[in-house]
Amino acid sequence: MLLVIDSATAACSVALLGGDGAVIDERHEIVGRGHAERLLPMIADLLAGRVPQSILVDCGPGSFTGVRVGLAAAHGLAIGWQVPVAGFSSMAALAAAAGESAVAVALAGGHGELFVQSYGGEPLAPLDDLRSLPPGAAAAATAAELVVGSGAEALVAARGSGRWSDALPRAAGARLLPPALRSLPARPIYGRAPDAKPMT
Repeated sequence: MLLVIDSATAACSVALLGGDGAVIDERHEIVGRGHAERLLPMIADLLAGRVPQSILVDCGPGSFTGVRVGLAAAHGLAIGWQVPVAGFSSMAALAAAAGESAVAVALAGGHGELFVQSYGGEPLAPLDDLRSLPPGAAAAATAAELVVGSGAEALVAARGSGRWSDALPRAAGARLLPPALRSLPARPIYGRAPDAKPMT
């Protein structure tokens, strides 16, 4: 069994997948804030005493706090259960869930910017690098007709064309990721430079 943890965005989501990738059970809530208080009780309720053989966690980008909460929980549980932990990107999860051959992902980021990245191919793979851009620049940087994510509407509005779907990652959707996109190191993907600068 595989435990999937996804708390990088406003969603707090966990799923238990079988060896064949089938969803055994899941929990999914849009919490906005409060991941730290909600995540571990949600995992305990999902597992009901079962111990998974491995853990997969959303590494971001998204909320700084949400990313850190998910990774801390994943690493702590992995140590306690002595099981391996791997990571995936929230951008890839949204692209895989879209189910189209070409898709752009746009997530609301900090300072009015959007995290953007394009995906395509078979198996699914990123077509460019993750970037954090103002909506106008994000619109110019994407070509796919379909845009998904919490920033999709803003990107399509700035571009003046295309289709958009407002979506957040769901832990159970990790089953749709190809192996290369669900075996990342379990460390943060912030998507932009930190706001704090070292003192000189």
